[in-house]
Amino acid sequence: MLAKHLQSPGSRQVAPASRCSGHAHITLRHISGRRALKVLARDCPKPAFETADTFQEAQALSAKFRNAPRPVEPLKVVIAGAGLAGLSAAKYLADAGHEPIVLEGRDVLGGKVAAWKDKDGDWYETGLHIFFGAYPNMMNLFKELNIEDRLQWKDHSLIFAMPNLPGEFSRFDFPDIPAPWNGVFAILRNNKMLTFSEKIQFALGLLPAIIFGQKYVEEQDSLTVTEWMRKQNVPDRVNEEVFIAMAKALAFIDPDRLSMTVVLTALNRFLQERHGSKMAFLDGAPPERLCGPMVQHFTQRGGVVKMNARVREIVLNEDGSVKHFALTNGEIVEGDLYMSAVPVDILKQLVPAPWRPLPYFSQLKELEGVPVINIHIWFDRKLSTVDNLLFSRSPLLSVYADMSTTCREYADPDKSMLELVFAPAKDWIGRSDEDIMAATMKELERLFPNEIRADGSLAKIRKFHVVKTPLSVYESRAGREAFRPTQRTPISNLYLAGDFTKQKYLASMEGAIFSGKLAAEAIVEDYNMKGRSVAGAGKSSSSSSSPELVAASALLALAAAGAGAVGFGVM
Repeated sequence: MLAKHLQSPGSRQVAPASRCSGHAHITLRHISGRRALKVLARDCPKPAFETADTFQEAQALSAKFRNAPRPVEPLKVVIAGAGLAGLSAAKYLADAGHEPIVLEGRDVLGGKVAAWKDKDGDWYETGLHIFFGAYPNMMNLFKELNIEDRLQWKDHSLIFAMPNLPGEFSRFDFPDIPAPWNGVFAILRNNKMLTFSEKIQFALGLLPAIIFGQKYVEEQDSLTVTEWMRKQNVPDRVNEEVFIAMAKALAFIDPDRLSMTVVLTALNRFLQERHGSKMAFLDGAPPERLCGPMVQHFTQRGGVVKMNARVREIVLNEDGSVKHFALTNGEIVEGDLYMSAVPVDILKQLVPAPWRPLPYFSQLKELEGVPVINIHIWFDRKLSTVDNLLFSRSPLLSVYADMSTTCREYADPDKSMLELVFAPAKDWIGRSDEDIMAATMKELERLFPNEIRADGSLAKIRKFHVVKTPLSVYESRAGREAFRPTQRTPISNLYLAGDFTKQKYLASMEGAIFSGKLAAEAIVEDYNMKGRSVAGAGKSSSSSSSPELVAASALLALAAAGAGAVGFGVM
């Protein structure tokens, strides 16, 4: 019945983002015309997170680029990928006096935060993107670009739907007092989800993480969330009531697969930083409101961005270093240094044959993207939602928000637009849009029992978008931490960025921004700080490389000897 209700001749498909399976696939159903946008969202003041140690560390790293010795001659650094990682690397390389050349395979910026406009002028996005106070490098970036006013901060609350009480919510409200006491009060004051005894047992389970710190947190990567909870004698109900929802929100997978390091990392930041768990929505679509200013920043300083410039292969010199990037359109792009900032699944297909035996590259086979589905639904009336992110606690849905209430550009006082994350999506990514929408509407009937019916008899759907990303952020299941590569590679003139690379913020927007920053820092340390000129770019030296990297470079030279320029194309 739902499928019949949604039939429309306006269906279309957006061209694939890449020939590999990690691209986003978008389908549109159009039912009615555009509505005027009006500002409705009620925002809170920007949190004073500048005093946090993490923010000051990120601020110091940003200053390192601005204050670094200027290069004898700017290096041209060719970066594959204009997601947050690639754009971050370009921004900070420009700050250090270099000239980034960013290559984007699609016609839209943002990578995993990409968004598109439909024929009505309405945006639909790759995901529901939330900005936390515990994102220090992201918060510094907004400050450096002078766009802090584009973040719409919400009440300091974590809000969960109640499956057994349709239409009701349970809130963890954080008082405005120092951490960790604000988090302690938020947990103790909530009696809808956990009993006092369960809270105490969970707190006792967390003691090792509190006592032994980051080393303990990293060691828990061998355990799933479920395994860790049972090992620490935490009641199963804590997992069922809280951490199923949290696991899906953090990594799009269930706690019986998710590494406990991910949850402990989040809890560490949320409980140690006063504003760590406070959330903000961007006031519009990320490509325009965040990525655009990043591009403007580095292009004003001599950088370049090329759209529809997909890398076909990495072509090598005889010594195994990068000679140039060959694009699918036949163009050759040369630089002094090179960087990959593409998702791990695309990178694995680009790795040239001579590199594959190296442990650094062979370990990438243990990392793969997780499927994600993002859904947008425009309704013909205003629903009784909350001006914040909501944890659905649904078997199918992860989190959702009424973007017509939370976001300025999407605001509408009379009609709602829900954006929802469908996760885990492994068993649904190949299903039809009609099947996905039918399942979503059944869940929305539970969340809005007085306003939505699965048969469409109450709130009517005006139009919807289903955005499928078969391979999104790397799947941070237990045991993956050991396989994440560093930003320095064994290749003398190649660097790596991406949320899957080694950094403490894991698979998140902050992780992507931080990885790009770390990759740029590696270049600055290797060249600006050591007085190496353009003539020295791409030449390995024992002073700037570990013995392992020097040995790897030697092996590559032997493997490639006599072979000339080689490469491996994406099939």
